[in-house]
Amino acid sequence: MFVFSFRFYYGDSFVRQPVMVDLIPIYTKLRLIRRVEEEIARVYPSDKIKSPVHLSIGQESSSVGVCDVLRPDDMVSASYRGHAAYLAKGGDLNAMIAELYGKATGCARGKGGSMHLVGMDHGVLGGSAVVGTTIPMALGYAFALKREGKGRVVAAFFGDGATEEGVFHESMNFAALHRLPVLFICENNFYAIHEPLEKRWATRELCERVRTYGIPARQIVDGDVMEIRRWASEAIAPMRSGASGPAFLECHVYRWREHVGPGEDYDAAYRGRGELLPWQESDQVKIIGAQLEDSERARIDAQIESDIAAAFEFAESSPFPQPEDLFTHVYAK
Repeated sequence: MFVFSFRFYYGDSFVRQPVMVDLIPIYTKLRLIRRVEEEIARVYPSDKIKSPVHLSIGQESSSVGVCDVLRPDDMVSASYRGHAAYLAKGGDLNAMIAELYGKATGCARGKGGSMHLVGMDHGVLGGSAVVGTTIPMALGYAFALKREGKGRVVAAFFGDGATEEGVFHESMNFAALHRLPVLFICENNFYAIHEPLEKRWATRELCERVRTYGIPARQIVDGDVMEIRRWASEAIAPMRSGASGPAFLECHVYRWREHVGPGEDYDAAYRGRGELLPWQESDQVKIIGAQLEDSERARIDAQIESDIAAAFEFAESSPFPQPEDLFTHVYAK
């Protein structure tokens, strides 16, 4: 199934060209992320998963929309809520689940857990549990890619809380000053843990603040994966040729589960279930899936269920790290 999107080229003239977009890989990634995280939530109470988990259920569209226009040799930098970006970029599902189980076959050899996913062979920089720290990491890599000169870019994902860190503003300035090939994606779900946006921001004009650094910025308020994809494509294309520097995308999304853990928290007195309902109505997994033929969607869903079952079996049967592994990857004089 294909749909028409549009690509904008900026130069002496304003040209609009239709681009065919294949919905199958977009739906596949949306559905994969959703079902993987639902299975993580199901298994988590058993204590087989050895690390805290920050689920992206409801927030899949930002990662999928952006990563669908990235090349295999492009890079992503994700926050501790990074399952979606890892999978959207093509990270190894078996290695991810094994990492959550703390197994030696995990993507960080069982030492990092959910908040420290890494997959350099798939273009995934290591995640970090410290808010905002993956933003300057993305800049450093983007600086190297600019010098490399092969048209590669970095996509940096972070939450709205990270924009309140000083390093965010330092990074915006540095990226603009050096015209780095990096797309910043703020996944704004309106809460920093349990603190709502209204108690933290004097105004909601995040894109306006970013534009003061000379960085083009766009806000997408409905989580539309195709709109996210379109704008990411427009922003990244001129970066590859060096015709433009960084760009910024603020995606309004909504996490359906609690800040950390597998459950819901609508009885925790900081938000109500009424906030969730419009986001469920605009659920991109269902909307994109409904545009596929029933037989095609059923085939994809079945393959995903098979892949997930195999990944959890791989994690279950994999060994834990050996005691001597404590001393590997430790650097000292």
